[in-house]
Amino acid sequence: MKKLILTVLASLSIMTVANAQTAEQKGLDVAKAAEKADLGFKSSKVDLKMTLKNRHGQTSERFLTTRTLELTEDGDKSLIVFNSPRDVKGTATLTFTHKVGSDDQWLYLPSIKRVKRISSNNKSGPFVGSEFAYEDLSSQEVEKYKYKFLKANGSLLIVEQIPVDKKSGYKKRIVTYNKDKGYRIEKVKFYDRKGSLLKTLTYSNYKAYKNKFWRAGTFNMVNHQTSKETRLDFSNYNFDVNLTDKDFTQTALKRAK
Repeated sequence: MKKLILTVLASLSIMTVANAQTAEQKGLDVAKAAEKADLGFKSSKVDLKMTLKNRHGQTSERFLTTRTLELTEDGDKSLIVFNSPRDVKGTATLTFTHKVGSDDQWLYLPSIKRVKRISSNNKSGPFVGSEFAYEDLSSQEVEKYKYKFLKANGSLLIVEQIPVDKKSGYKKRIVTYNKDKGYRIEKVKFYDRKGSLLKTLTYSNYKAYKNKFWRAGTFNMVNHQTSKETRLDFSNYNFDVNLTDKDFTQTALKRAK
């Protein structure tokens, strides 16, 4: 009987500790689970079609290629190159995401054959006229935010993220994760520095590559304050390109195609 009582008390103690988990810790745990689920892709290359829609419904298209190099000791590196139309062809952006501190970003403008460094003060600026900001190009590093779990809706977990970087253009993000699908992100709501809803990014047409890495076939960013939209359609994902650090330099930025 004494052993039974001790077992029951131990179980109650474990339940108490579990129930005592803070919303902040639970939110952090979700973000860590999402990061862990996507580890190991090493590098990738993908083609994109960017469709810009103005407030009157008029659209224009751009075609580009994105290369990504996975790093574990720091944030990932990415290189985005515009292939068409002619007025933006050759324009390229290089991003070094950092787990701590501001990211490093450079923009190559072929018209003047010059590499321009993107100031951390301008990271909230629009990326080549789209509804994506330069800071939206960074990889999802756990250390870049403070977290708070808000609620669960079936397999969907809603987490508040507050940027650690004071130069961020956002006061917070509300992120929806799908725990039954590798903790992939389904939606992100962006709030401006005044706390008003600025944009909503919706992920759709997901596909699992190599039976593990979930990638959305479509990103749709809606700016609620300007009524503009930017849609990204992804195709030709390649996880066997074997990219290295040499593919992500300012020299590579100038020569990228």
